[in-house]
Amino acid sequence: MSITIKDITAREILDSRGDPTVEVTAMASNGAAATASVPSGASTGIHEAHELRDGDKNRYEGKGVLQAVAHIESEIKQTLIGMQVTNQSIIDQRMIELDGTTTKHSLGANAILGVSLAVARLGALVNNLPLYSYLRQVFSLPLPAKPLPLPMMNILNGGRHASNDLDIQEFIIIPHLGVKADLSLKDSIRVGSEIFHELGRVLHQKKFSTDVGNEGGYAPSLKNNEQALGLIIAAVKQSGYSLAKDVDLGLDVAASEFYKSGKYHFEGKDLSVNELIKIYQSWQDNYQLFSIEDGLAEDDWQGWHQLTEDLGNQVLLVGDDLFVTNKERLALGAEFKAANAILIKPNQIGSLSETVACVLAARRYNYKVVVSHRSGETMDTFIVDLAVAVGADYLKAGSTSRGERVAKYNRLMEIEAERKSSA
Repeated sequence: MSITIKDITAREILDSRGDPTVEVTAMASNGAAATASVPSGASTGIHEAHELRDGDKNRYEGKGVLQAVAHIESEIKQTLIGMQVTNQSIIDQRMIELDGTTTKHSLGANAILGVSLAVARLGALVNNLPLYSYLRQVFSLPLPAKPLPLPMMNILNGGRHASNDLDIQEFIIIPHLGVKADLSLKDSIRVGSEIFHELGRVLHQKKFSTDVGNEGGYAPSLKNNEQALGLIIAAVKQSGYSLAKDVDLGLDVAASEFYKSGKYHFEGKDLSVNELIKIYQSWQDNYQLFSIEDGLAEDDWQGWHQLTEDLGNQVLLVGDDLFVTNKERLALGAEFKAANAILIKPNQIGSLSETVACVLAARRYNYKVVVSHRSGETMDTFIVDLAVAVGADYLKAGSTSRGERVAKYNRLMEIEAERKSSA
């Protein structure tokens, strides 16, 4: 006998920044229930699906999500009641059709995604499967040929994620220890944690603040971006590790945030595309940069093509605002030969099925895949199981500080232990 959706409820909760977001519980005809919550970004691309906010300045400065909650408990619930829990793609398509807009402006991407994730988790529960295994099954995904995704850890914050003067939004480490066969993923996470704490000591010794930003990385006031890179490299070395051999460096530039009137307003100067690319090239030469996310603005397609021509053979060039987890924009990127990796954030597109479709498209175009959190997170760890299910190359979940970030890394280590015990 098939198990169907019996009820769907929703409520307004707070994310890691103290702003409202949506939590959804889906209930099955056999009595099972599963809950999921939706994150929110601070630095958001203009092409992202619409996050529905109430706009009532008397509540949460207009950021309330009671309208999204109401849509879930009325139109969406009425449409989905009685549908088979495991018909994930059909359920998502019904909600997309019910919304009727290309950006999910009517019901809200936060409403649709909350239901989509809760139903997927419910499907895993009624099938008695780990979520990552269920996602592979329901979307007919192959078993990944590679190990679990490596962590990308934002350990120093700037831009929209911190109250300092750094233009670059995230300074990232990717601990891998040369991906040695005798070491596990938990060793990479341990290395990241050790470097994070050592960076705190380096900052303290130099009289810099050790307060943390939105994603758990330190947020000191520094004179420029290169000083930040130098401090991180010092922490790597003082932790007993080697750059490139044990840990790589990455940046999330979030260049759309400082792009205006055809110029990049970076470190107090107005730069052309070529001038900014030359800075990245010099940093790659001097600091062995492994990855650059959103190095140019979200609609600077010609610039992205040039950046990829110049650095694509040396650096992982990740499109976030550029692609917004949208397979149509990714197809345009492939046509322009722009970037060589994509950041995957389910709330950018607004449903689980569309998220998986974008990952599959990325694989066809030979783009690397990075599954990512948002700056406004919850304790929900869904993205970790998603990253494992689709065989993502990397998981970007912030620093090893703040519970909503650490929860993701703990879930990743839990999955590693589950896989080892069942091998």
